[in-house]
Amino acid sequence: MTVLDPDLADIHKPTARARGLLNAHYIDTEKYDEERDALFGSGWAGLAVASDVADIGDAVPLTFLDIPLLLIRGRDDGVRVFQNICRHRGMILVDQPRKIEGAIRCPYHSWCYSTQGKLVATPHVGGPGRNTHDEIDPDTLGLIEVRSHIWRDVVWINLSGTAPAFEDAMSDIITRWRDFDQPMYHGGADSRFTLSVAANWKLAVENYCESYHLPWVHPGLNSYSRLEDHYNIEQPGVFSGQGTLVYRQLKDEAGHSFEDFGGLGSKWDAGAEYLAIYPNVLLGVHRDHAFAIILQPDGPNRTEEQVHLYYATETPDDTLRRRNAAQWKEVFEEDIFVVEGMQRGRRAPGFDGGRFSPAMDGPTLCFHQWAAARLGAYRDRT
Repeated sequence: MTVLDPDLADIHKPTARARGLLNAHYIDTEKYDEERDALFGSGWAGLAVASDVADIGDAVPLTFLDIPLLLIRGRDDGVRVFQNICRHRGMILVDQPRKIEGAIRCPYHSWCYSTQGKLVATPHVGGPGRNTHDEIDPDTLGLIEVRSHIWRDVVWINLSGTAPAFEDAMSDIITRWRDFDQPMYHGGADSRFTLSVAANWKLAVENYCESYHLPWVHPGLNSYSRLEDHYNIEQPGVFSGQGTLVYRQLKDEAGHSFEDFGGLGSKWDAGAEYLAIYPNVLLGVHRDHAFAIILQPDGPNRTEEQVHLYYATETPDDTLRRRNAAQWKEVFEEDIFVVEGMQRGRRAPGFDGGRFSPAMDGPTLCFHQWAAARLGAYRDRT
């Protein structure tokens, strides 16, 4: 589309002349609020992982872009997302992770909901000792459900409720990684960690999806998976990232490695790919493990990165699993200083959105163009 907004128009120029999003998109609360609707609300965004509610009755309260949400595994073993409020007076229902043994009870007036979201009890709503009232219809006052879908254990949500079906919206990435459409298992407590970054969430996406920075930021990784061993991946409007042709499996002292996922094509013998699925999910796949990173924005200047690792078997070797998690944590921590440095740089009034290398920055420009198109369309509507 043609973007008429002056601060977005240059993003759609040819790569050598394109400029990125301006500083305000990284530091201003007003722009952050706009992006909540334009970049997150209208499509599919990552909220958490289904493994966060592994057992029936598990409930986890989450704040996503200032919206109180509740992730819960119901009695029917289904994982759902609800707005974490009572339909009576808007009271927060669950304030810390816990097991729901019976119903979800509001601590204010004790209205109760099933784990599937149905309103099941309204004590004294019709007066003392009268628990029903003709004008209070339980069938219309269940919890407000947020449209959700689980793929690769990520719980994706569509806040607006108007996005195309997940399978249609994400058909390109689902097809690209069809080989990995098989069971995978969260590595457990040793395979999850959180990084707090003093930077806008978009800078974490930009850094992740390109390999240009490897020689200087990840010298250890670059010693065997060199810059020239990588390739760019760009699917406009959906995802971008990078792949490597020389993935090296982690082995223990006896030469053992993790079990491979089954039936993979030869591409994955020594290959791996790392994709940013817009807006906020970063995924990686290898022959023997995978990971998901969910970026949780906390205002324009801070992001929480929730990292989860997965394997082809339910009980991989604990020692090797811990080593793998520590190795990835070290790699991701190496990125923090550049992401935070770019954030501080967005306070310089002379920065005009920057430039893009035609050879190396295609994945990053692809992300900027997606954001600009979404912002432009949103402004047209409003």
